[in-house]
Amino acid sequence: MNFELTEEHIAVREAAREFAQSELLPGVIDRDTHAIFPKEQVKKMGELGFLGMMVKPEYHGGGMDTLSYVIAMEELSKIDASASVAMSVNNSLVCWGLEKYGSEEQKEKYLKPLASGEVLGAFCLSEPEAGSDATSQRTEAKLEGDHYVLNGTKNWITNGSSANIYLVIAQTHPELGHKGISVFIVEKGWEGFVVGKKEDKLGIRGSDTHSLMFTDVKVPVENRIGDEGFGFTFAMETLNGGRIGIAAQALGIAAGAYELALAYSKERKAFGKPISQHQAIQFKLADMATQIEAARLLVYKAAWTKDQGEDYSQASAIAKLYASQVAMDVTVEAIQVHGGYGYVKEYHVERLMRDAKITQIYEGTSEIQKIVISRGILR
Repeated sequence: MNFELTEEHIAVREAAREFAQSELLPGVIDRDTHAIFPKEQVKKMGELGFLGMMVKPEYHGGGMDTLSYVIAMEELSKIDASASVAMSVNNSLVCWGLEKYGSEEQKEKYLKPLASGEVLGAFCLSEPEAGSDATSQRTEAKLEGDHYVLNGTKNWITNGSSANIYLVIAQTHPELGHKGISVFIVEKGWEGFVVGKKEDKLGIRGSDTHSLMFTDVKVPVENRIGDEGFGFTFAMETLNGGRIGIAAQALGIAAGAYELALAYSKERKAFGKPISQHQAIQFKLADMATQIEAARLLVYKAAWTKDQGEDYSQASAIAKLYASQVAMDVTVEAIQVHGGYGYVKEYHVERLMRDAKITQIYEGTSEIQKIVISRGILR
């Protein structure tokens, strides 16, 4: 096994790290405090190719592998998880789903501007009564001639107000259960489509999370992805890749907190010497470094498995399950290393701890990941 990164991977890491420091770090505390979406920063991410990294160049993407993507996700997430989650959704859920399953006409019209960063996308699956239980979709799309009439509500939608293109999962044949679910491309501004209030969240406060309401929205038949009844399979396949992105985000949050704690431990003095020279702090740093390294290997393995064209559902679930727990553990310990200062906004670690919690929830809770993993084991 070769654990060395290629020159291309190293270049991606350096570019993402430089962007995070120069563009994301300034103002990140203010954006978190006031729940401001990093609009200009995300726009620049698109210009640099971060929003369509894995899309083929013919569709205006970067044509990179999944490993390049998770490396960039880690670096950006060290600084601003609100910006990186916008990147994750656009790459893993929207662009990937369109490129994998969309028609050539859909790719031409929607994938190209999404991959180039000209517009932003959102993935609309969760509902008030259908979060982890994706089979219980209440949103319906009824066929009427050359269009569908879409009605329903979606909750917890990342990029909810800033997106231009939405992939919406809806029931076309409720009597068939999950086999009657389909997926549609919906554009912002269509009559009957309303963006609801922004959620006031614990973490990733800069990310614009909204409810979306659809009332008699007319969706052209050509905006359905795949056949009727393909929506559930589309959602599950797309979420497998989404878990890799969120695992990388969790890894980045943990690594960012660790780097801050390590630097602080070398500067802060207690009992006549830097606290990094006290064994109690050394043990904390050692545990944090070990957990992060283990999480990174799991995330890289999931990315590699996907790039090999193999079934990566179990690998992605394992990576997300472990990395999200590491994000929580490490951010809590990073605050402990900082002591009282860790509880203060200007030292960043309290924000990273709040951001870490969501990685255990979205793209399926930790319990959902265990179900996916156990199915793979038992199979």
